[in-house]
Amino acid sequence: MSDAAIRSAPVATRSMQPVLTTSRIGDGALWLAAFLSGFVIREPAPYELYLALITVIWLLFGLKLRSEFGPLVVCFLLYCAGGIASVPLATKFETAFTYTAVTVFLTVTSIFYAAVLAEKPGRFKFIEHGYLACSVIVAITGILGYFHAFPGAEFFTRYDRARGTFEDPNVYGPFLALPTVILVQRLMVRPLRECLLLLPILGILVLGIFLSFSRGAWGVLLAASLVVYALGLITEQNSAKRLRLVLLGLGGVLALAAMLAVALSFDSVWDMFQQRAKLEQPYDVARLGRFARYSLGFEMVLERPLGLGALEFNQYFPEDEHNVYLKGFTTYGWLGGTAYIVFLVWTFARLVPLLFKHRPWTPFIHCIFGVMLAHMFLQIIIDTDHWRHVYMLYGLAWGLIAAERILQKQSLSAIPLQRQRPASPRCHSPVDQGA
Repeated sequence: MSDAAIRSAPVATRSMQPVLTTSRIGDGALWLAAFLSGFVIREPAPYELYLALITVIWLLFGLKLRSEFGPLVVCFLLYCAGGIASVPLATKFETAFTYTAVTVFLTVTSIFYAAVLAEKPGRFKFIEHGYLACSVIVAITGILGYFHAFPGAEFFTRYDRARGTFEDPNVYGPFLALPTVILVQRLMVRPLRECLLLLPILGILVLGIFLSFSRGAWGVLLAASLVVYALGLITEQNSAKRLRLVLLGLGGVLALAAMLAVALSFDSVWDMFQQRAKLEQPYDVARLGRFARYSLGFEMVLERPLGLGALEFNQYFPEDEHNVYLKGFTTYGWLGGTAYIVFLVWTFARLVPLLFKHRPWTPFIHCIFGVMLAHMFLQIIIDTDHWRHVYMLYGLAWGLIAAERILQKQSLSAIPLQRQRPASPRCHSPVDQGA
């Protein structure tokens, strides 16, 4: 064989390798899972069916349940166990059983995301990209629906509020918070040319959230953006880049004010904004309104260790709990309610140290942390128990927590033991030997 043939052999060998490797198929499957998460008009949604399929396939190919995200598994097992124990208490057994089964499935999806990221944390990019692609479509449908841009567009609205491809505007708005905050974070660190390309997409997402007229969604976006912005300022060591962040913050406030001014120039938008911008709504402060139900509900569960049963709260009050912490005790008993609170505390305790690590996924962790923290407060006034993207957030958080702990263990095991090298025997020359 000639020298040229020998040199070309490795190239030819590499060109014969298959393009679609198992790893690439898995990454594409994650992208599609995140993409489908935004289409939940009817249940079961394509997202649930798809997640059930790829979870089984991934388990068959050796997906591991690692001890590093054990707290997620243990707390969710207790949470679901409390829900199962309360099912017999419900007056509508089949409805309660179905509701609890959905909870079990969603916790499985959370564990799935944790497992795939713990195994390979770089996969967060595919989840992030799929989520971003989906969110743009979801936001556009909500905007077009609100302005009745085409016949039948009102399908994407509810109560004269944008809902996009979700059943409820109060879910549609918070769903868009994570991709919006990701774009905000990118604007803070990317070159100016890339920022100009991101601004139109960011404008679409912000307008989509605004037209949901969900006070919770507005609060989540504002709080999460401030958290990510503050983390950017704290972790940035370069004074010039820190000044850039300050200027970008001022520019962002001005741009947001200008966009709101344009949106509020429409009479329909202004009327709805006046109605929804009030801190207290009639259904909040009524005799058995939202806030009164909180105190009365907690008094009830103090006497019922197993809770009331799934979807039983509205048998005693005009509406549901609209509070995840209260619902944790009414639907999942003392066991489930306590497990959920412990889970949140445990999650944030493990997540905070990661905010200051230098990893490729640290900016993504900043966004996850900000949106999760905002949702934690949102759960005081809104029922997020079966929100798909919330369980995804929990899984992503614990996947990256586990990945960090695995990296630390690998670093410790890679440190070689200090061994004393034996002295090499002296080689005598012929002269020394008297030759």
